[in-house]
Amino acid sequence: MKSQKHRTRLGLRSIQISVPESCYNSLVAITVVWRVSPDRLSATFQSYFAFQVGRARLKYKIMPPAVSGSPEFDRIFRAQQNSVEFYPAFMITLWMAGWYFNQVFATCLGLLYIYARHQYFWGYSEAANKRMTGFRLGLGILALLAILGALGIANSFLDEYLDLNVAKKLRHF
Repeated sequence: MKSQKHRTRLGLRSIQISVPESCYNSLVAITVVWRVSPDRLSATFQSYFAFQVGRARLKYKIMPPAVSGSPEFDRIFRAQQNSVEFYPAFMITLWMAGWYFNQVFATCLGLLYIYARHQYFWGYSEAANKRMTGFRLGLGILALLAILGALGIANSFLDEYLDLNVAKKLRHF
């Protein structure tokens, strides 16, 4: 029975396990699906927000290419645009944290970020001052994802080039 070596990252450490060849593709598929789930869900939410703008255009009779009209439409449009503007930062930090730090933790934070964006969108749609809870939560999650990604990258760099695994050393204390 042939086996392939598979290196996986758990937390700030990486382990090497021997996986039978028949199971290797399944293991890789599970790893990819676990990490991609918040990506696909967030893309679905982006589409949902765009659909809400389309409904608001019909309701308030704002025809494209116009992007302003009634204050209600303006809030819905801005909520969707703000979500689109933050989307690349979310995707980059989600993948960095998942790849270099911990997939499970990054996935949970990604799902929490999607919830925060949902709160932001509907809060902003109702009144401009109701958006702040979702905005602050989403911004905090983005900052945490960026920090975790940076820590994971730094640990990988130190482990690879200086043979210094910070996470392993911290566990000994």
